[in-house]
Amino acid sequence: MSDQPSVRPPNTDLRGGEPPRNAPHVRELTRRRVLGFGAALVPAAAAATDAAAVTGRRRPAGTGRQLTSAVPLPAPYTVPLPIPPVLARAGLSVGADRYEITQRQVTAEILPGVPTTLWTYNGTYPGPTLESRRGRPVTVLHRNELPVPTTVHLHGGRTPAGSDGYPTDLVLPDGWTEPDGAHTMHDPRAVTSRVTRAYTYPLDQRATLLWYHDHRMDYTAPAIWRGLTGMHLVRDAVEDALDIPRGDRELALTIADRAFAADGELAYPALDPELRERPGVTEPYAAGVLGDVIVVNGAPWPVHEVEAVRHRLRLLNASNARHYRLEAVTDDGRRLGLVQIGADQGLLAAPVIHTSLPVAPSERYDVVIDFGGLPAGSRVRLRNRLGRGRTREVMAFRVARAAPDDTRVPAVLSEDLPTWRRSQATAVREFTFRAGRTGQGHGWFIGGKPFDPARTDVRTRLGAVEVWRFRADVHHPVHLHQTGFRVLSRDGGAPLPHDAGLKDTVSLRPGETAEVITRFDGHRGRFLFHCHNAEHEDMGMMANLEIE
Repeated sequence: MSDQPSVRPPNTDLRGGEPPRNAPHVRELTRRRVLGFGAALVPAAAAATDAAAVTGRRRPAGTGRQLTSAVPLPAPYTVPLPIPPVLARAGLSVGADRYEITQRQVTAEILPGVPTTLWTYNGTYPGPTLESRRGRPVTVLHRNELPVPTTVHLHGGRTPAGSDGYPTDLVLPDGWTEPDGAHTMHDPRAVTSRVTRAYTYPLDQRATLLWYHDHRMDYTAPAIWRGLTGMHLVRDAVEDALDIPRGDRELALTIADRAFAADGELAYPALDPELRERPGVTEPYAAGVLGDVIVVNGAPWPVHEVEAVRHRLRLLNASNARHYRLEAVTDDGRRLGLVQIGADQGLLAAPVIHTSLPVAPSERYDVVIDFGGLPAGSRVRLRNRLGRGRTREVMAFRVARAAPDDTRVPAVLSEDLPTWRRSQATAVREFTFRAGRTGQGHGWFIGGKPFDPARTDVRTRLGAVEVWRFRADVHHPVHLHQTGFRVLSRDGGAPLPHDAGLKDTVSLRPGETAEVITRFDGHRGRFLFHCHNAEHEDMGMMANLEIE
């Protein structure tokens, strides 16, 4: 794919995920009109190409502009941590476990005592958690009772193309008609349905934490912001054989950020609050929307009671644009180790110990934290070193009591990781992720091109091993659908400690180049790769991958 000169956009600060307070409000835009956002991108875009080795290393992970809530916010660590319900099986369907989910609008409380309108899966935010066994197919029937079209992507799933939730494969609500004057990108391969659609997931993959979310063309970001996310755990015998924490000592945690208007509704700078005709956000937020309230499993800065033993935390960053660097800190200032045992696509070969762990949008990390030795009444805060003020806090654990602990973290976790070698690669491809310019304006592009569903950007064959090289101007979490990969290098050097294992998202820092290696051994068909900053994605930073 061809490259495109980067532009130097004002109004978004990378110094820690927080915006400049006095950034001017500039004109609005729509993707239909300009495929981009002119003067609203991150100030490091041009600088990263001129001085990547300097600016890319000094800036922490953050891209976006922060909204400020207009409603009183609760004190951190006063709301209990919710545990999303595990979805019950509805039956069997052609040898697959069958589940049913209804997408519907509800009024619920995220902030205590404050009603908020949410778009949900089965009426909860996050949606219900699915638990499955490796190799046992699952069919999920989704019913769309929302006022707009949707599509569902199982993020990290090795999924046939027809069930991958391609952005134009829409499920239309009853009575939906295209709004007058709305321009829809032409996609001759789109498969739409009305009201319901069944998604089939073979789940022939390693045990891991997946997540499902809306992936509608141009509107992924506001749909996720309004609540359309949920978790899907895959189990297998390899994981079962380990003496790691389980049951109540295993916590799946969806971490996100939100902001609230004075009436308690979610604040989001959409050009069209109805999400029907005008995709995009007001220009100061086009580099990414940040909230000033950190929510975990749908609760603001929650607290959870634990025993003084090891716990397994399944961490998911479901934020639109916010990056985190997580650390676990006792009230007397001692940092507990975060022992990483898994990545996006399952268990590592061996554990990696972190004192702080960077987590980009859509990344998942499987970590064990040991509360052993802490006296009853102790508090451990999970904090975000990239935040400021309230966004520095995430959640807390309150140690309730001592308890026996027969768990351990073994030196060898898994021996089934792929061992692809660079010498096996039949192609080496390079892609730039950066702001670009067209005759109409500016946008977030891959290889200098905004997304077009009718264009094939990469064509490869089933079973091919390839090396892909990604170059970034600012922070971009790059996600490949349908396949996992290993990180080979960053800027020609070794991967970072948190790059261990099999991943499906790699977080590029400003000015950075990263290489990954993968084998396209899952399914034939059309898939995506894109930036998982959801605002970048909606404004053109996606590309098509055709596996033949």
